[in-house]
Amino acid sequence: MKSTKITPQIQRALADIQKQYPVVQAIFDEINAYRGRVLFVGGMVRDLLLGIPITDIDIEVHGMPLEELEALLNRFGQVNLVGKSFGVLRYPGLDIDWAVPRSDSSGRKPKVKLDPNMSITDAFARRDLTMNAMGIDARTGELLDPFGGQADLEAKILRAPNAERFKEDPLRFFRVMQFMSRFEMQPAPELNEICKRMDISSVSRERMEIEFEKLLLKSKRPSLGLRWLKDIERLSQVLPELAATIGIVQGSEYHPEGDVFEHTMQTIDAAAQMKYENDHIKLLVLYAALCHDLGKVTTTEVDEDGSVTSIGHAQEGYQLTRRMLKRITHNKDVIDTVSKLVKYHMSPIQFIDNGAASAAYKRLAHKLAPHASLALLADLALADKRGRNAQGHEPLKKDFPEIAVFRKRAQEAQVLEAVEKPLLQGKDIADLVEAGPKMGELLRRAYELQIDEGITDRDVLRQRLIELIHE
Repeated sequence: MKSTKITPQIQRALADIQKQYPVVQAIFDEINAYRGRVLFVGGMVRDLLLGIPITDIDIEVHGMPLEELEALLNRFGQVNLVGKSFGVLRYPGLDIDWAVPRSDSSGRKPKVKLDPNMSITDAFARRDLTMNAMGIDARTGELLDPFGGQADLEAKILRAPNAERFKEDPLRFFRVMQFMSRFEMQPAPELNEICKRMDISSVSRERMEIEFEKLLLKSKRPSLGLRWLKDIERLSQVLPELAATIGIVQGSEYHPEGDVFEHTMQTIDAAAQMKYENDHIKLLVLYAALCHDLGKVTTTEVDEDGSVTSIGHAQEGYQLTRRMLKRITHNKDVIDTVSKLVKYHMSPIQFIDNGAASAAYKRLAHKLAPHASLALLADLALADKRGRNAQGHEPLKKDFPEIAVFRKRAQEAQVLEAVEKPLLQGKDIADLVEAGPKMGELLRRAYELQIDEGITDRDVLRQRLIELIHE
């Protein structure tokens, strides 16, 4: 088995981890005294080699039964046993998983066999990819690399350490998808062949959602994984609504980049490369970028003169978005918000072209509420404009003045981030109408008056409403 010394940079990173968690070294010393061997393993090692900040720490302890490891950890505090059935322990207060070597059977509920004396090669063979099948000896600083993961990482190749073991967990198909985008790597030919044929029907929506979120949130080029699904002819199974956009033509005047699928890929990359306040907002915009032109599949028409139209595609895309997202996520708020963004994604450009008044911005903000905002819609519109590069697959980098104008006017209307609050509530009109549907309708009309006539005073609005009732 290949083993090399780690670089001084990685040595410093490991030293920083032990400084961050002083008790860890004491635990290591106890394990060494037991004649156990402590290895840093998995994605942590990969990220150290790539120079990526460490977020999760995984430790595999060889030569020590799980019960002994549990007892040792309990001497330093209470141990979380949530993952014990998989040979994994978590020590509260430390974002570290402690495990012993194991072998798993195939299936969604695999049978786990723990073997503290398993060889490192056998232990690492169960991992999905060679880049994740490496370890660092915590005592000696040796990099343990039985399957050439470091070389594959440097060559940007995704390879399975064991092809037969890879097939046992269909979730690994989706991990390949998101790893391609995150690290801009390509699967080895033999891995592509496996992924073309492997059965992925048993992967639950919940597990798939996690991988799609990693694809969208941790990558600057999520299109790479999605294009891969197309290339290995699995996109129609995973996301049939997106697959249907392949070959749907667009007018070259506005879309010189090619068909709807190409535009969508550039748009989602553009969205991924923008800055956001938090990951939740980013996820909403990226899902919207993925779905924004699904409606063109059923609305695109080519006239005799060759001109292309997709009238009503944003509205048509509303239901298609909901259908596709339900394949990926169970989160109703995400589905509701993204489908609204898709439905109104043409509005920013239309508003600027038509010189929309302040009231129009307020009405649109109200339609997007409560989860979406005009700010998110502007982000989507910018990504949409950038996804039109005729010279390659990378999105355009430039800004577009019309999007900036839309933001400015929404800000002037004080509805860029939130809706204008209604001046009147039920208690304010209780003497005018009884509680129930009629009151709800009257409050709706009051809000329309407030926005359309720019009323800012509660008493003025109430009087105006009374006048409307008596007209």
